[in-house]
Amino acid sequence: MAAQFGSNCEIVVHDLSSHDPENTIVAIENGHVSNRSLGGGSSPVVLEAMHNRGEHIDDRLSYHTRTADGRTLRSSTIYINDADGAPEGIFSINYDITPLMMARSAVDSLVSPDKDDNEASRIPTSVNELLDELIESSVKLIGKPVAMMNKDDKIRAIRYLNEKGAMLITKSGDRISNYFGISKYTLYSYLDSGSGGLNRGN
Repeated sequence: MAAQFGSNCEIVVHDLSSHDPENTIVAIENGHVSNRSLGGGSSPVVLEAMHNRGEHIDDRLSYHTRTADGRTLRSSTIYINDADGAPEGIFSINYDITPLMMARSAVDSLVSPDKDDNEASRIPTSVNELLDELIESSVKLIGKPVAMMNKDDKIRAIRYLNEKGAMLITKSGDRISNYFGISKYTLYSYLDSGSGGLNRGN
């Protein structure tokens, strides 16, 4: 597929059996597109699949993602399922459409004043960057800065992070509790009081 669509098309295969979200990439072509390589990881879809291990997850086709340097990719995520229908691997396609968008923008500027303001999720290059992105998303979910959050706001934000698999990242508990100005004991009490289970990977 990489040969068919050229150097702007990245093909990635993740192995979920290792239980290590930082080391899931077992095959990759044109890794320069997202600046990743064999043995890497740090993908939101990987965290979600590991967090919901054993559950069926629907494929996600033709959506936008964004690289660390701001390029826009058209991505598809296809889950490789075991006999029970649960994902044991992920096959991903990431096509850099930035040159095409630039060409479209040049044409649009001549024929239309409208702009495409749709936001795209970002493909991080490390688990630390991924955690930062998830924390930023949790704050956007609440709609106010941490300094203005009450207890219920923080509980909601932290449970969002757990649902997205953030707790699987090494030392994430320390960073999350420090960010929200609470102790690790309080962090886990917020999570343990909810209906969902807690993945304590740190």
